[in-house]
Amino acid sequence: QVQLVESGGGLVQAGGSLRLSCAASGRTFSIYRMGWFRQAPGKEREFVATITWSGGRTYCADSVKGRFTISRDNAKNTGYLQMDSLKPGDTAVYYCAAGATYYADYKSASRYNYWGQGTQVTVSS
Repeated sequence: QVQLVESGGGLVQAGGSLRLSCAASGRTFSIYRMGWFRQAPGKEREFVATITWSGGRTYCADSVKGRFTISRDNAKNTGYLQMDSLKPGDTAVYYCAAGATYYADYKSASRYNYWGQGTQVTVSS
């Protein structure tokens, strides 16, 4: 019903920046919130940030607060994750996700209905 495609990943040096994009298509009117998760090899999928589609209210994980900024352009049906001051610990596959229903536990991956294929972010020291 909703398709998500991430882009913008790549290799960057520590201290550098990347901007990830998440293009949504299909029944985009059903999106209540969009979120970003990441998963490093051997680790569980980790919540990064989320934004409500209508109100633009944002929540970020403590590990990225002050460095990452989540935003969206409703007219373009696209979400963004601006990543600044990148660290080697940020290296992971980053996934875009969308949820159609309000849930208070927005950090839980199970509360998101649609997922992108992921984009690799590698930060070198």
